[in-house]
Amino acid sequence: MNWTVRSVATSLAVGFAMYFAARGVWWIEQPTAPLLMVAAIALYLLVVNIAILGESAASVRMPLWSAIFALGASLLIPTLVTLSLDPTSYTAPFATWYIGGLGVLGVVCIVRRRFLFGWLILLALIVSSATHLGLIVALNLGLVGSIMWIVIARLLVMFWDRAVRDTERLADIQQAVSAWHATQEVRQRERRVRTQFALAVAGPVLSRAVASRGVLTEGERMEARLAEGRLRDELRGADLLNDAVRDAISEVRRRGVVVTVFDEGGLDDIGENRRAQIRDELAGVLASASAGRLIIRAARDQRTAVTIVGRAGSAGSNDDDLVDLWHEIPRENASE
Repeated sequence: MNWTVRSVATSLAVGFAMYFAARGVWWIEQPTAPLLMVAAIALYLLVVNIAILGESAASVRMPLWSAIFALGASLLIPTLVTLSLDPTSYTAPFATWYIGGLGVLGVVCIVRRRFLFGWLILLALIVSSATHLGLIVALNLGLVGSIMWIVIARLLVMFWDRAVRDTERLADIQQAVSAWHATQEVRQRERRVRTQFALAVAGPVLSRAVASRGVLTEGERMEARLAEGRLRDELRGADLLNDAVRDAISEVRRRGVVVTVFDEGGLDDIGENRRAQIRDELAGVLASASAGRLIIRAARDQRTAVTIVGRAGSAGSNDDDLVDLWHEIPRENASE
């Protein structure tokens, strides 16, 4: 699409440039110094083609040397045309071709992102045409059109750049949304798998409880409590769990420790490698914990990913407010 727009714009610019150059050649009165007129036309054709086509495949932005060359030519061409003519021919159609021609050159500089040089070419055109023809006469002979072309070209380039930026921003947002949806689908799938796993563990115990109408041995009651806790862990804190963490939680529960797991998004936006490290550290902390009640919480925090709090007493005891363990696992690895 960009190449198509650029090709059309290039063709139009070359066509207008050739038209104004042809107007200069098609004189109806013999110039007093025709070589100066020919030199002005040749210089214009050279500079406008360099400005339009020079290094166009490499970059939209015009090279600095080309812009400087265009500005120098815009200062010289009106003088050459004026010197080549008799004063009575200054306002002839073939004598004022440079007004439109330099307007095209200014538009090319604007379109190729040399805004300062485009405005300087316009200023040079206004000053030279007003000097040689008079400002009112120059305005009537096409200067207004050149001014309008350059102003409109600058507005179009500004709107085009803004549209490109907005399109790129929308594309980035769309990619981010797609990535977020994909991540959520993966996490939902993982939660379903983990829930099915927990139900598979709790299913036999529940079936036994139903079959015996609640009459269970101490060992079966323990397995039921462990199954219930594992099911709750899988629903509340799936992202915090791996095999090592599950085994550590089961082990401390067998010792009578009350374990509560809360995942509030503390591992969101953390890479999988760091997540694995956090889970391994969590398993190690649980394995060495001696508190009567453990609370594992992964809250949204800029610094801390997981907080493990151990209280001296079990739930409901008088010592519940005594903190026996406090361990924070940072989001970033401190050794990196």
